[in-house]
Amino acid sequence: MALPPLFLLLLLSLSSLLLTPSHSQPLSLTYYNTSCPSFAQIVQTTVTNKQINSPTTAAATLRLFFHDCLVLGADASVLVSSTPFNTAERDADVNLSLPGDGFDVVVRVKTALELACPSVVSCADILAVCARNLVTMMGGPYYDVMLGRKDGRVSKSSLVQGNIPGSTMSVTQLIKLFASKGFTIQEMVALTGAHTIGFSHCKEFSSNIYNYSKSSQSDPTYNPRYADGLRNACADYHKNPTLSVFNDIMTPNKFDNMYYKNLPEGLGLLSSDRALYSDPRTRPYVQTYAANQDVFFDAFKRAMEKLSVLDVKTGNEGEIRRRCDEFN
Repeated sequence: MALPPLFLLLLLSLSSLLLTPSHSQPLSLTYYNTSCPSFAQIVQTTVTNKQINSPTTAAATLRLFFHDCLVLGADASVLVSSTPFNTAERDADVNLSLPGDGFDVVVRVKTALELACPSVVSCADILAVCARNLVTMMGGPYYDVMLGRKDGRVSKSSLVQGNIPGSTMSVTQLIKLFASKGFTIQEMVALTGAHTIGFSHCKEFSSNIYNYSKSSQSDPTYNPRYADGLRNACADYHKNPTLSVFNDIMTPNKFDNMYYKNLPEGLGLLSSDRALYSDPRTRPYVQTYAANQDVFFDAFKRAMEKLSVLDVKTGNEGEIRRRCDEFN
């Protein structure tokens, strides 16, 4: 018996829906359990070896992850290299100081995973998990990283400006930037606690320690002895632009709440750090996290879980790059 034309059309429509890949597939903690069962072990082994050999890897990777998420979402667009036809995110002015160790650890993990599970694991997932594992290795909290992100197909330096927090931004500017990404003031202050590890180049704060004003060599919000130490450490920064100073001078290699404890003492390195304590909108959170590391860790975990799924690409919204530094 011949099928009525309308019924046949309906059948064809249903079959095409079933065959078309989902535009958006949900992320999950077990995404690679079947397709790449060695995923977690390969990431952990590679990350551990890299951190042992290059102790700056943790801070470098965490910063790289932040810079990726805040521009177009957590899609590994910051890893893409420029071509003669496109200037990519990583070559935007604010990203030129991103340390190479962050890029390198992702490349190492991707290389190992391509041997074990070719074309299965995205660079975006690798970066997210590397950042989490390294925070934990440094003594910070473990938090869940949902998996199944796809790698973005767009990376343009022109999209970076205004989306990355700057060291000289006012608290109002910082609040506005984070709010545009869906983050509260409390979450912003918690995420800034990542400054408990890592370093900043002298040029980022030189204007605050040399000839600050007619009456003061340095910004008066600095602890005077700290300002003296910074001037000594950065004395040759004009000749050596790579000169840098730890963000947290007390426990620079430990992920803890010392960053917040430093701020009331005038030991915040960047003007944006010290502003968090001087501004009444952010000071209560600084005081809370300084007083209780467990509260900070819980807030940081929640904020990182939220950041790691910011504007993710899933399904056919992205791709699994064969190389993290170039589109397929």
